Amino acid sequence: MINSTTTQPPNEACSRNTLITQSIIPVLYLAVFVAGILLNGVSAWIFFYVSSSKSLIVYLKNIVVADFLMSLTFPFKILGDSGLGPWQINVFVCRVSAVLFYVNMYVSIVFFGLISFDRYYKIVKPLLTSFIHSVNYSKLLSVTVWVLMLLLAVPNIILTNQKARYGKATRIKCVELKNELGLKWHKASNYIFVGIFWIVFLLLVIFYTAITRKIFKSHLKSRRNSISVKKKSSRNIFSIMFVFFVCFVPYHIARIPYTQSQTEAHYSCQSKEILLYVKEFTLVLSAANVCLDPIIYFFLCQPFREILCKKLHIPLKAQSDSETSKTKRGNTMHESTDTL
Repeated sequence: MINSTTTQPPNEACSRNTLITQSIIPVLYLAVFVAGILLNGVSAWIFFYVSSSKSLIVYLKNIVVADFLMSLTFPFKILGDSGLGPWQINVFVCRVSAVLFYVNMYVSIVFFGLISFDRYYKIVKPLLTSFIHSVNYSKLLSVTVWVLMLLLAVPNIILTNQKARYGKATRIKCVELKNELGLKWHKASNYIFVGIFWIVFLLLVIFYTAITRKIFKSHLKSRRNSISVKKKSSRNIFSIMFVFFVCFVPYHIARIPYTQSQTEAHYSCQSKEILLYVKEFTLVLSAANVCLDPIIYFFLCQPFREILCKKLHIPLKAQSDSETSKTKRGNTMHESTDTL
């Protein structure tokens, strides 16, 4: 996200592999951008026909919005990193689009945490749900999440207010656009965002472990459709955990040492370059989240799945079995696994 905050002496200057930063990374973002816009465009179209009748659907719709907005920041990074755009594009990336990229990424992460919380109390603690699952509560909570994330991130836009110094032999460094308070806020907000991710990730593991145990025990007792329910719940939980492990965990392991390398003077030039490449590649994985989330919508949200199949004229094989099982004992648990 940023580059070195210290000036390296001439004898410590090290060359940067421009093939990676100016060619490979932009091409990867271009692929993610095209796929993300198409998939999230279709997802938004499908959710337009899905009523916001449940808290789960409210949260999923917010993730669609966050992913779509996040995708819109990719062209600026592509033009800036590749050098195809004017130098002002790099300034805009540093001041605005990079900040919006992170805002939407963490909004998406928090909403996945809220979904796991919502499912946990509906399935494991059904007697304690009360107002937690109301649509109005979910909408209020959604607004709160957006406001808090923006309050954390917007100062990074405001405090990146230094005049850009650009020359043919140099590239604009985001850190040089930040004032002293901006550097401190950037580092502090990085730690907060990383902390938010690891808290959400830990809650996902705890909640979905409890949900899985509850579902398995319930259906082993009833001895009805236990195999199909196990497969369904495992599929839904695996899809979410897979996205977090592949897209977010690598980047959040790399982010702290990278931020330290760019804001502290004791890192060597070579170390900074290596951490930069690691950060860039793991950030591409985080960006690829916008391509994988639509798969989660399909597994996680039955109305989304039904409308998509209807629009594509694809018959739902399990529909008749689902309708039959809903008339049997365990109706509530079966519906819960459909929207796990």
